[in-house]
Amino acid sequence: MARSKPTARDALRKLREQRAQLENEEARLREEAAIELGRMLIECGAETIEPAQLRQIVRGALTLGIEETLKRIAPA
Repeated sequence: MARSKPTARDALRKLREQRAQLENEEARLREEAAIELGRMLIECGAETIEPAQLRQIVRGALTLGIEETLKRIAPA
């Protein structure tokens, strides 16, 4: 008996399933990354920084670029 050719509907269903799997994997990896970053903050004593200030620091560093930020904060 010959197998029927996959339809566009079948392909869309499969794509949606894959997308859901990727979204779940992304959520899991984001959670792991947050845990790693939290550990790093505690190790360097940054847990005393207010969350709003930390957010401002990170946004500023990303706006400038990591390399430029490191140059600016490096001891002269």
